[in-house]
Amino acid sequence: MTSAEAKKRITALRLQVAGHDELYYRKAKPVVSDFEYDKLKRELADLEKEFPQFVGKDSPTEKVGDDRLEGFVTYRHRQPMQSLDNTYSEEELREFHQRLVKLFEREDLAYVVEPKIDGLAVSVTYELGKLVRAVTRGNGVEGDDITVNARTIYSLPAELKSSKKYPVPEVIEIRGEIFMTLAEFQRINKEREEEGEALYANPRNLAAGTIKQLDPKEVAQRKMEIVLYGVGFCEPDFLAKSMGSTGSPPAGSAPAGTQTHFHELVKHWGLPTVERYFPAKGIDAVWKAVQELDNLRHSFAYGTDGAVVKLDDFRLQRDAGSTAKAPRWAIAYKFAAERAETKINAISVQVGRTGVLTPVAELEPVLLAGSTVSRATLHNKDEIARKDIRVGDFVLVEKAGEVIPAVVEVNLKRRTPACKPYEFPGKCPVCGTAVIQLEEEVAMRCPNVNCPAQVRRRLGHFVSKACLDIDGLGTAMIDELVDKGWVKELPDIFKLRREDLLTLGKSVEKSTDNLLAAIESSKRCELWRLIHGLGIPHVGVAAAKDLATHFRDIEKLADAKMEDFIANKATVISGIGETMAAAITGFFSESRNRKMVTALLAVGVAPLVPVKVAPTSSVFAGKTFVLTGTLPTLTRDEAAAKIEAAGGKVSGSVSKKTSYVLAGEEAGSKLDKAKELGVPIINEKDFRKMLGS
Repeated sequence: MTSAEAKKRITALRLQVAGHDELYYRKAKPVVSDFEYDKLKRELADLEKEFPQFVGKDSPTEKVGDDRLEGFVTYRHRQPMQSLDNTYSEEELREFHQRLVKLFEREDLAYVVEPKIDGLAVSVTYELGKLVRAVTRGNGVEGDDITVNARTIYSLPAELKSSKKYPVPEVIEIRGEIFMTLAEFQRINKEREEEGEALYANPRNLAAGTIKQLDPKEVAQRKMEIVLYGVGFCEPDFLAKSMGSTGSPPAGSAPAGTQTHFHELVKHWGLPTVERYFPAKGIDAVWKAVQELDNLRHSFAYGTDGAVVKLDDFRLQRDAGSTAKAPRWAIAYKFAAERAETKINAISVQVGRTGVLTPVAELEPVLLAGSTVSRATLHNKDEIARKDIRVGDFVLVEKAGEVIPAVVEVNLKRRTPACKPYEFPGKCPVCGTAVIQLEEEVAMRCPNVNCPAQVRRRLGHFVSKACLDIDGLGTAMIDELVDKGWVKELPDIFKLRREDLLTLGKSVEKSTDNLLAAIESSKRCELWRLIHGLGIPHVGVAAAKDLATHFRDIEKLADAKMEDFIANKATVISGIGETMAAAITGFFSESRNRKMVTALLAVGVAPLVPVKVAPTSSVFAGKTFVLTGTLPTLTRDEAAAKIEAAGGKVSGSVSKKTSYVLAGEEAGSKLDKAKELGVPIINEKDFRKMLGS
């Protein structure tokens, strides 16, 4: 390769890698597998090594991927948070060992082999045993402060358990991974499938996207987990001595100043850590442990995509040092994704609640990762075109994140002339309406809101437990009601006649009466349930509750303008940002949706409004408070009630317009933001004094 050709290829590879970094780290929506991505980076690194004149500080091979997003306060790590070098080869794993052997002039190096959990890297800081901060890796130097969201993780303790044998340092950064269990991932995708929405690709992407939500209430709806396995900054430093009070670790413990001992410390402090790790001396023992972990990983409750090999001794880690982006004392061995080859017999298209058309590959059944796979998502029209997937092709299928089957690539060697390029349907496969593509969307949509597929999905969402919770209206019943034309829109549910329902089968009198009673009862549902049931884009349960509390009337919500949500570039309602506000106003700007609300009220739907207590004084008139941390005697709800009773307002985020931040123990990033903006900070004693109580 000539110098000019190398420069051209290096430039192209840098653009490709940078694009994939943006999709992976910032948007949590990668379009290539880890293996394909690593191949691109390896090719780039090799070319830069061969042609060093083209290497610069902007090369992605010299930097840690950056996951920082707008909307979050950034925080500088006390100690840089690096990524790991990857390998898929036993030979390269052994070369890693030989480099350390040469450095330390000894063969019997001790390692620890840990499962590489597929999640989002995080660093949590405890000061005097109390959780004060959680920060993403970011660019390795500073990351996004996600403390508020991290506090929703049940397994992450607010305070560490300290003892004489295992005392807690004054300050410690503990590194780990936020992830989602396979069971929780499947639960969420099952709900989306029932609603006809596109499925999430894998647990890692969903976990990363969830923890970066600006509304912690939305984060809490999904059961995130965390595992902690590494140490960053620590004061006092325990690299040189044991954490034990006697100067040596407790009897039966691992040697002090080792990764093995650190695992014991983390466990005794009450932190969640890896359920299995393997001490190994020498590279043969390491390779044996890696293979054992590969066999065990399918029994874990979470996705693992490799094994992390670390020098056990912290002193040796320090002496080995690191490059600009990765430590020299650790490496990640990535497991090859389980794949199987099979044939695409057909491509079907599903129509979701909002009209999105999702293509699905109908496969010749094949055994993959312990289960038989007969269908695989193709995501969208662009994905089919990018991979040139055709009916009749033989394709490689793998389980993305060990859960959802996905088509990875086509075996072009087995393609026959009968395999013609796939033409995405120009009309809805259910109702025949011409499909459209909205600006800035890759999805194709059926614009016919009366499409039977959309009606079924909308009805299923509306009557689900998370909405009006109408018992007796399952999928089969909804299908029958739509097929008979009795229910074409949401208000039609409340117009069903007993004499019609009795014709649906034998011995249905009791079930019919129960169904009609459930429908009648649902007319007095809580307001937030109705709001959620309407299917407004981006509005989940938490947002629906906030909207119900703020507007207290479905028609007032329908009349709301953007300035009712975003005033002077500030959020008016906690948790309702610009994207959600645009979705809400856009939804109600459609005459069809306004007519639907009117029709629901006309058939007797009268939702219950949250009880609002009128102010008993004007002490806090015009004042906005933000609550953070745990107060000595008041719960947050009690404090908020006192503020509102005194004419004040409670907000969920700190801004220059915040009057006071009422802070208690374990106050998080809101306290830091208040200090940064110069917002007055008060405690409960100050608060009570202001109230005169």
